[in-house]
Amino acid sequence: MSGSSAYVIAGAGLAGAKAAETLRSEGFDGPVVLIGDEAERPYERPPLSKDYLLGKAERETIYVHPASWYADHGVQLQLGVPVAGIDRAAHEVALADGTRIGYARLLLATGSSPRRLPVPGADADGVLYLRRVDDSDRIKATLQDASRIAIIGAGWIGLETAAAARAAGVEVTILEAAELPLLRVLGAEVARVFAGLHREQGVDLRFGVQVSEIVSAGGRAASRAGVRLADGGQVEADAVIVGVGITPNTQLAEAAGLETGNGVVVDAALRSSDPDIFAAGDVACALHPLLGQHIRVEHWANALNQPQAAARAMLGQDVSYGKVPYFYTDQYDLGMEYAGYVEPGRYDQVVFRGDVDRREFIAFWLAGGKVLAGMNVNIWDVNDAIQDLVSGGRQVDPDRLADPSVPLDEVAG
Repeated sequence: MSGSSAYVIAGAGLAGAKAAETLRSEGFDGPVVLIGDEAERPYERPPLSKDYLLGKAERETIYVHPASWYADHGVQLQLGVPVAGIDRAAHEVALADGTRIGYARLLLATGSSPRRLPVPGADADGVLYLRRVDDSDRIKATLQDASRIAIIGAGWIGLETAAAARAAGVEVTILEAAELPLLRVLGAEVARVFAGLHREQGVDLRFGVQVSEIVSAGGRAASRAGVRLADGGQVEADAVIVGVGITPNTQLAEAAGLETGNGVVVDAALRSSDPDIFAAGDVACALHPLLGQHIRVEHWANALNQPQAAARAMLGQDVSYGKVPYFYTDQYDLGMEYAGYVEPGRYDQVVFRGDVDRREFIAFWLAGGKVLAGMNVNIWDVNDAIQDLVSGGRQVDPDRLADPSVPLDEVAG
Protein backbone atom coordinates (compact mmCIF):
# COMPACT_ATOMS: atom_id res chain seq x y z
CA MET A 1 0.00 0.00 0.00
CA SER A 2 1.56 3.31 -1.03
CA GLY A 3 0.72 6.84 -0.05
CA SER A 4 -0.20 7.95 3.42
CA SER A 5 -3.98 7.92 3.70
CA ALA A 6 -4.10 4.77 5.82
CA TYR A 7 -4.63 4.62 9.54
CA VAL A 8 -2.24 1.90 10.66
CA ILE A 9 -2.41 0.05 13.98
CA ALA A 10 0.69 -1.83 15.16
CA GLY A 11 -0.47 -4.56 17.51
CA ALA A 12 -3.49 -6.81 16.96
CA GLY A 13 -4.65 -7.48 20.51
CA LEU A 14 -7.73 -6.14 22.25
CA ALA A 15 -6.45 -2.56 22.10
CA GLY A 16 -5.72 -2.66 18.36
CA ALA A 17 -9.04 -4.30 17.56
CA LYS A 18 -11.04 -1.76 19.59
CA ALA A 19 -9.20 1.10 17.90
CA ALA A 20 -10.06 -0.30 14.46
CA GLU A 21 -13.67 -0.78 15.51
CA THR A 22 -13.89 2.81 16.78
CA LEU A 23 -12.39 4.28 13.61
CA ARG A 24 -15.18 2.62 11.65
CA SER A 25 -17.96 3.44 14.12
CA GLU A 26 -16.87 7.09 14.09
CA GLY A 27 -17.31 7.19 10.31
CA PHE A 28 -13.74 6.95 9.04
CA ASP A 29 -13.96 5.37 5.57
CA GLY A 30 -10.30 5.38 4.59
CA PRO A 31 -7.91 2.41 4.73
CA VAL A 32 -7.42 0.80 8.16
CA VAL A 33 -4.57 -1.68 8.53
CA LEU A 34 -4.27 -3.80 11.69
CA ILE A 35 -0.93 -5.59 12.02
CA GLY A 36 -0.11 -8.32 14.53
CA ASP A 37 2.78 -10.66 15.16
CA GLU A 38 0.59 -13.58 16.26
CA ALA A 39 -1.21 -15.87 13.83
CA GLU A 40 -4.43 -15.51 15.85
CA ARG A 41 -6.93 -12.76 15.16
CA PRO A 42 -7.35 -10.29 18.08
CA TYR A 43 -8.39 -11.90 21.35
CA GLU A 44 -8.84 -10.94 25.00
CA ARG A 45 -6.26 -11.98 27.58
CA PRO A 46 -8.16 -12.24 30.91
CA PRO A 47 -9.68 -15.66 30.04
CA LEU A 48 -6.16 -17.04 29.55
CA SER A 49 -5.65 -17.11 33.33
CA LYS A 50 -9.33 -17.45 34.22
CA ASP A 51 -12.17 -19.36 32.52
CA TYR A 52 -10.26 -20.52 29.43
CA LEU A 53 -7.43 -21.89 31.57
CA LEU A 54 -9.98 -23.55 33.86
CA GLY A 55 -11.66 -25.20 30.87
CA LYS A 56 -14.89 -23.29 31.48
CA ALA A 57 -14.74 -21.27 28.23
CA GLU A 58 -14.27 -22.45 24.65
CA ARG A 59 -11.53 -20.97 22.49
CA GLU A 60 -14.02 -19.17 20.26
CA THR A 61 -15.20 -17.05 23.21
CA ILE A 62 -11.86 -15.28 23.67
CA TYR A 63 -11.90 -13.42 20.33
CA VAL A 64 -12.75 -9.71 20.16
CA HIS A 65 -14.70 -10.03 16.89
CA PRO A 66 -16.05 -12.84 14.71
CA ALA A 67 -13.58 -13.93 12.03
CA SER A 68 -15.61 -12.23 9.29
CA TRP A 69 -15.81 -8.85 11.07
CA TYR A 70 -12.54 -7.47 9.68
CA ALA A 71 -13.32 -8.04 6.00
CA ASP A 72 -16.93 -6.98 6.53
CA HIS A 73 -15.73 -3.63 7.92
CA GLY A 74 -12.90 -3.07 5.46
CA VAL A 75 -10.17 -3.60 8.03
CA GLN A 76 -7.05 -5.09 6.47
CA LEU A 77 -5.86 -7.65 9.04
CA GLN A 78 -2.21 -8.68 8.61
CA LEU A 79 -1.20 -11.42 11.02
CA GLY A 80 2.00 -13.31 11.72
CA VAL A 81 4.33 -10.53 10.55
CA PRO A 82 5.12 -7.79 13.09
CA VAL A 83 5.98 -4.18 12.44
CA ALA A 84 9.78 -4.03 12.55
CA GLY A 85 10.40 -0.31 12.15
CA ILE A 86 8.88 3.15 11.78
CA ASP A 87 10.14 5.68 9.23
CA ARG A 88 8.67 8.87 10.67
CA ALA A 89 10.00 11.10 7.89
CA ALA A 90 8.45 8.94 5.16
CA HIS A 91 5.33 8.17 7.24
CA GLU A 92 5.85 4.46 6.70
CA VAL A 93 6.08 1.32 8.79
CA ALA A 94 8.30 -1.56 7.72
CA LEU A 95 7.16 -5.10 8.42
CA ALA A 96 9.50 -7.95 9.32
CA ASP A 97 9.07 -9.39 5.79
CA GLY A 98 10.22 -6.13 4.19
CA THR A 99 6.78 -4.81 3.24
CA ARG A 100 6.37 -1.05 3.73
CA ILE A 101 3.00 0.54 4.46
CA GLY A 102 2.34 4.25 4.44
CA TYR A 103 0.34 5.87 7.22
CA ALA A 104 -1.39 9.17 7.85
CA ARG A 105 -1.82 8.26 11.51
CA LEU A 106 -0.19 5.41 13.41
CA LEU A 107 -1.35 3.80 16.65
CA LEU A 108 1.11 1.79 18.72
CA ALA A 109 -0.81 -0.94 20.55
CA THR A 110 2.16 -3.25 20.91
CA GLY A 111 1.27 -4.35 24.43
CA SER A 112 3.74 -5.94 26.82
CA SER A 113 5.80 -9.08 27.33
CA PRO A 114 6.38 -11.25 30.39
CA ARG A 115 9.49 -10.34 32.32
CA ARG A 116 11.93 -13.24 32.02
CA LEU A 117 13.46 -14.66 35.15
CA PRO A 118 17.19 -13.83 35.10
CA VAL A 119 18.46 -17.14 36.52
CA PRO A 120 20.04 -20.26 35.01
CA GLY A 121 17.47 -22.68 33.59
CA ALA A 122 14.76 -20.06 33.12
CA ASP A 123 14.38 -20.94 29.43
CA ALA A 124 14.02 -24.72 29.83
CA ASP A 125 10.98 -26.33 28.18
CA GLY A 126 9.21 -27.03 31.44
CA VAL A 127 9.34 -23.37 32.45
CA LEU A 128 6.13 -21.67 31.40
CA TYR A 129 5.13 -18.02 31.05
CA LEU A 130 1.57 -16.84 30.48
CA ARG A 131 0.83 -14.13 27.96
CA ARG A 132 -0.59 -15.67 24.80
CA VAL A 133 -3.30 -18.21 24.08
CA ASP A 134 -0.68 -20.82 23.18
CA ASP A 135 0.88 -20.28 26.62
CA SER A 136 -2.51 -20.88 28.24
CA ASP A 137 -2.92 -24.08 26.20
CA ARG A 138 0.48 -25.32 27.36
CA ILE A 139 -0.29 -24.58 31.01
CA LYS A 140 -3.72 -26.21 30.71
CA ALA A 141 -2.10 -29.35 29.30
CA THR A 142 0.55 -29.27 32.01
CA LEU A 143 -2.10 -29.12 34.72
CA GLN A 144 -3.63 -32.31 33.32
CA ASP A 145 -0.35 -34.21 33.63
CA ALA A 146 1.50 -32.66 36.58
CA SER A 147 1.06 -33.63 40.21
CA ARG A 148 2.91 -30.61 41.57
CA ILE A 149 4.01 -27.28 40.18
CA ALA A 150 6.02 -24.32 41.40
CA ILE A 151 4.86 -20.80 40.62
CA ILE A 152 7.43 -18.02 40.85
CA GLY A 153 5.76 -14.70 41.62
CA ALA A 154 2.64 -13.97 43.68
CA GLY A 155 1.09 -11.32 41.46
CA TRP A 156 -2.27 -11.55 39.71
CA ILE A 157 -1.08 -14.06 37.08
CA GLY A 158 0.63 -16.24 39.68
CA LEU A 159 -2.38 -16.32 41.98
CA GLU A 160 -4.95 -16.93 39.24
CA THR A 161 -2.81 -19.72 37.82
CA ALA A 162 -2.47 -21.21 41.30
CA ALA A 163 -6.27 -21.22 41.65
CA ALA A 164 -6.60 -23.01 38.30
CA ALA A 165 -3.97 -25.56 39.33
CA ARG A 166 -5.70 -26.29 42.62
CA ALA A 167 -9.00 -26.69 40.76
CA ALA A 168 -7.23 -29.34 38.65
CA GLY A 169 -6.04 -31.13 41.79
CA VAL A 170 -2.39 -30.14 41.39
CA GLU A 171 -0.17 -29.36 44.39
CA VAL A 172 1.11 -25.79 44.24
CA THR A 173 4.07 -24.01 45.81
CA ILE A 174 4.25 -20.24 45.29
CA LEU A 175 7.65 -18.59 45.64
CA GLU A 176 7.61 -14.82 46.21
CA ALA A 177 10.43 -12.41 47.06
CA ALA A 178 8.16 -10.04 49.00
CA GLU A 179 6.59 -10.76 52.38
CA LEU A 180 3.03 -11.09 51.03
CA PRO A 181 1.28 -11.61 47.67
CA LEU A 182 0.34 -8.47 45.72
CA LEU A 183 2.16 -6.36 48.29
CA ARG A 184 3.09 -3.52 45.94
CA VAL A 185 -0.42 -3.35 44.51
CA LEU A 186 -2.57 -3.73 47.62
CA GLY A 187 -0.36 -3.02 50.62
CA ALA A 188 -0.06 -5.35 53.60
CA GLU A 189 -3.55 -4.71 55.00
CA VAL A 190 -5.36 -6.25 52.01
CA ALA A 191 -2.59 -8.52 50.73
CA ARG A 192 -3.10 -10.66 53.84
CA VAL A 193 -6.60 -11.53 52.60
CA PHE A 194 -5.17 -13.17 49.48
CA ALA A 195 -2.49 -14.99 51.46
CA GLY A 196 -5.18 -16.44 53.71
CA LEU A 197 -7.36 -17.40 50.74
CA HIS A 198 -4.62 -19.43 49.07
CA ARG A 199 -3.45 -21.06 52.31
CA GLU A 200 -7.02 -22.24 52.92
CA GLN A 201 -6.97 -23.86 49.49
CA GLY A 202 -3.82 -25.81 50.30
CA VAL A 203 -1.25 -23.68 48.49
CA ASP A 204 2.25 -23.76 50.00
CA LEU A 205 3.14 -20.05 50.18
CA ARG A 206 6.79 -19.19 50.66
CA PHE A 207 7.58 -15.52 51.08
CA GLY A 208 10.87 -13.65 51.28
CA VAL A 209 12.64 -16.21 49.07
CA GLN A 210 15.00 -15.73 46.16
CA VAL A 211 15.23 -18.16 43.26
CA SER A 212 18.79 -18.95 42.22
CA GLU A 213 18.26 -21.60 39.55
CA ILE A 214 15.65 -23.72 37.78
CA VAL A 215 17.16 -27.18 37.56
CA SER A 216 16.42 -28.92 34.28
CA ALA A 217 17.06 -32.35 32.85
CA GLY A 218 17.11 -32.82 29.10
CA GLY A 219 16.02 -29.23 28.64
CA ARG A 220 12.96 -29.61 30.89
CA ALA A 221 12.39 -28.54 34.46
CA ALA A 222 13.21 -31.74 36.31
CA SER A 223 10.52 -33.41 38.43
CA ARG A 224 13.00 -34.38 41.11
CA ALA A 225 14.72 -31.02 41.21
CA GLY A 226 12.57 -28.04 40.18
CA VAL A 227 13.59 -24.76 41.75
CA ARG A 228 16.75 -24.10 43.73
CA LEU A 229 16.60 -21.23 46.22
CA ALA A 230 19.34 -18.81 47.21
CA ASP A 231 19.37 -20.22 50.76
CA GLY A 232 20.21 -23.67 49.39
CA GLY A 233 16.68 -25.02 49.65
CA GLN A 234 14.97 -26.82 46.81
CA VAL A 235 11.34 -27.03 45.67
CA GLU A 236 10.38 -30.13 43.72
CA ALA A 237 8.05 -29.57 40.79
CA ASP A 238 6.94 -31.23 37.56
CA ALA A 239 6.72 -27.81 35.93
CA VAL A 240 7.54 -24.23 36.79
CA ILE A 241 5.32 -21.25 35.94
CA VAL A 242 6.86 -17.78 36.09
CA GLY A 243 4.80 -14.67 36.69
CA VAL A 244 7.13 -11.87 37.73
CA GLY A 245 5.52 -8.98 35.90
CA ILE A 246 5.48 -7.60 32.39
CA THR A 247 7.42 -4.94 30.53
CA PRO A 248 5.97 -2.65 27.84
CA ASN A 249 6.99 -3.38 24.25
CA THR A 250 8.60 -0.02 23.54
CA GLN A 251 11.29 -1.20 21.14
CA LEU A 252 9.59 0.23 18.03
CA ALA A 253 9.01 3.60 19.68
CA GLU A 254 12.55 3.79 21.05
CA ALA A 255 14.11 2.95 17.68
CA ALA A 256 11.95 5.65 16.06
CA GLY A 257 13.14 8.26 18.55
CA LEU A 258 9.80 8.75 20.31
CA GLU A 259 9.77 9.79 23.95
CA THR A 260 9.62 6.72 26.18
CA GLY A 261 9.82 6.05 29.90
CA ASN A 262 7.85 3.22 31.50
CA GLY A 263 6.12 2.93 28.14
CA VAL A 264 5.50 5.25 25.21
CA VAL A 265 4.92 8.68 26.75
CA VAL A 266 1.65 10.21 25.51
CA ASP A 267 -0.57 13.12 26.50
CA ALA A 268 -4.18 12.88 27.69
CA ALA A 269 -5.26 12.48 24.04
CA LEU A 270 -2.88 9.50 23.71
CA ARG A 271 -0.64 11.43 21.30
CA SER A 272 3.10 10.73 21.43
CA SER A 273 5.98 13.14 20.92
CA ASP A 274 5.23 12.74 17.19
CA PRO A 275 1.81 14.33 16.48
CA ASP A 276 0.90 11.62 13.96
CA ILE A 277 1.73 8.69 16.25
CA PHE A 278 -0.48 7.61 19.15
CA ALA A 279 -0.26 4.82 21.74
CA ALA A 280 -2.81 2.94 23.85
CA GLY A 281 -3.07 -0.10 26.10
CA ASP A 282 -0.25 -1.73 28.08
CA VAL A 283 2.43 0.14 26.15
CA ALA A 284 1.11 3.67 26.79
CA CYS A 285 2.34 5.83 29.67
CA ALA A 286 -0.43 8.39 29.49
CA LEU A 287 -1.08 11.68 31.23
CA HIS A 288 -4.15 11.06 33.39
CA PRO A 289 -6.13 14.30 33.82
CA LEU A 290 -7.72 13.20 37.10
CA LEU A 291 -4.43 12.16 38.69
CA GLY A 292 -2.30 14.88 37.10
CA GLN A 293 0.51 12.44 36.32
CA HIS A 294 1.60 9.94 33.71
CA ILE A 295 0.55 6.35 34.47
CA ARG A 296 0.73 3.05 32.64
CA VAL A 297 -2.14 0.62 33.27
CA GLU A 298 -1.71 -3.09 32.51
CA HIS A 299 -5.32 -4.22 32.75
CA TRP A 300 -8.14 -5.33 30.47
CA ALA A 301 -10.43 -2.32 31.00
CA ASN A 302 -7.66 0.03 29.89
CA ALA A 303 -6.97 -2.03 26.76
CA LEU A 304 -10.71 -1.95 26.07
CA ASN A 305 -11.40 1.76 26.59
CA GLN A 306 -8.21 3.72 26.04
CA PRO A 307 -7.78 2.83 22.33
CA GLN A 308 -11.32 4.02 21.64
CA ALA A 309 -10.26 7.45 22.89
CA ALA A 310 -7.03 7.23 20.89
CA ALA A 311 -8.97 6.44 17.69
CA ARG A 312 -11.16 9.50 18.18
CA ALA A 313 -8.08 11.63 18.79
CA MET A 314 -6.52 10.24 15.59
CA LEU A 315 -9.62 11.50 13.76
CA GLY A 316 -9.04 15.00 15.13
CA GLN A 317 -11.65 14.97 17.90
CA ASP A 318 -10.96 16.78 21.17
CA VAL A 319 -10.20 13.91 23.54
CA SER A 320 -8.99 13.61 27.12
CA TYR A 321 -8.90 10.06 28.48
CA GLY A 322 -9.62 10.13 32.19
CA LYS A 323 -11.37 6.88 33.11
CA VAL A 324 -10.64 5.59 36.61
CA PRO A 325 -8.32 2.57 36.28
CA TYR A 326 -10.24 -0.68 36.86
CA PHE A 327 -9.44 -4.37 37.11
CA TYR A 328 -10.94 -7.56 38.48
CA THR A 329 -9.99 -11.06 39.53
CA ASP A 330 -11.69 -14.38 40.26
CA GLN A 331 -9.89 -16.88 42.51
CA TYR A 332 -11.69 -19.88 44.02
CA ASP A 333 -14.86 -18.41 45.59
CA LEU A 334 -13.46 -14.87 45.71
CA GLY A 335 -14.48 -12.33 43.10
CA MET A 336 -13.36 -8.74 43.30
CA GLU A 337 -13.26 -5.46 41.42
CA TYR A 338 -10.74 -2.66 42.02
CA ALA A 339 -11.03 0.95 40.90
CA GLY A 340 -8.48 3.70 41.38
CA TYR A 341 -4.74 4.15 41.41
CA VAL A 342 -2.41 4.01 44.41
CA GLU A 343 1.35 4.02 44.17
CA PRO A 344 3.14 1.87 46.77
CA GLY A 345 3.38 3.71 50.07
CA ARG A 346 1.39 6.72 48.87
CA TYR A 347 -1.67 6.11 51.07
CA ASP A 348 -1.98 6.80 54.80
CA GLN A 349 -5.10 4.82 55.75
CA VAL A 350 -7.05 1.72 54.74
CA VAL A 351 -10.74 1.69 55.67
CA PHE A 352 -12.69 -1.57 55.66
CA ARG A 353 -16.46 -1.74 55.22
CA GLY A 354 -18.04 -5.15 55.80
CA ASP A 355 -16.76 -8.51 57.02
CA VAL A 356 -13.10 -9.08 56.15
CA ASP A 357 -12.95 -12.54 57.76
CA ARG A 358 -15.85 -13.77 55.59
CA ARG A 359 -14.24 -12.03 52.60
CA GLU A 360 -17.31 -9.91 51.96
CA PHE A 361 -16.10 -6.35 52.21
CA ILE A 362 -14.99 -3.16 50.52
CA ALA A 363 -11.50 -1.76 51.18
CA PHE A 364 -10.67 1.89 50.58
CA TRP A 365 -7.20 3.38 50.31
CA LEU A 366 -7.09 7.02 51.50
CA ALA A 367 -4.54 9.82 51.55
CA GLY A 368 -5.32 13.06 53.35
CA GLY A 369 -8.92 11.93 53.78
CA LYS A 370 -9.48 11.45 50.03
CA VAL A 371 -10.31 8.07 48.48
CA LEU A 372 -7.56 7.02 46.06
CA ALA A 373 -8.93 3.54 45.32
CA GLY A 374 -11.51 1.02 46.42
CA MET A 375 -11.85 -2.73 46.08
CA ASN A 376 -15.12 -4.64 46.47
CA VAL A 377 -14.71 -8.30 47.42
CA ASN A 378 -17.73 -10.61 46.97
CA ILE A 379 -19.98 -7.52 47.14
CA TRP A 380 -21.48 -6.42 43.85
CA ASP A 381 -23.08 -3.41 42.14
CA VAL A 382 -20.96 -0.95 44.10
CA ASN A 383 -18.02 -0.29 41.79
CA ASP A 384 -19.64 2.68 40.06
CA ALA A 385 -20.10 4.31 43.48
CA ILE A 386 -16.46 3.53 44.30
CA GLN A 387 -15.34 5.16 41.04
CA ASP A 388 -17.44 8.23 41.91
CA LEU A 389 -15.67 8.49 45.26
CA VAL A 390 -12.28 8.23 43.55
CA SER A 391 -13.04 10.72 40.78
CA GLY A 392 -14.79 13.13 43.13
CA GLY A 393 -11.55 13.91 44.91
CA ARG A 394 -13.36 15.14 48.03
CA GLN A 395 -12.44 14.46 51.62
CA VAL A 396 -14.64 11.86 53.30
CA ASP A 397 -15.40 10.88 56.88
CA PRO A 398 -13.66 7.51 57.43
CA ASP A 399 -16.27 6.45 60.00
CA ARG A 400 -19.13 7.02 57.55
CA LEU A 401 -17.09 5.27 54.85
CA ALA A 402 -16.75 2.21 57.10
CA ASP A 403 -20.42 2.14 58.09
CA PRO A 404 -22.44 -0.21 55.82
CA SER A 405 -25.65 1.57 56.84
CA VAL A 406 -24.50 4.77 55.09
CA PRO A 407 -24.96 4.50 51.29
CA LEU A 408 -21.72 5.10 49.42
CA ASP A 409 -23.23 7.85 47.31
CA GLU A 410 -24.03 9.72 50.55
CA VAL A 411 -20.49 9.37 51.88
CA ALA A 412 -19.16 11.58 49.11
CA GLY A 413 -21.86 14.14 49.74
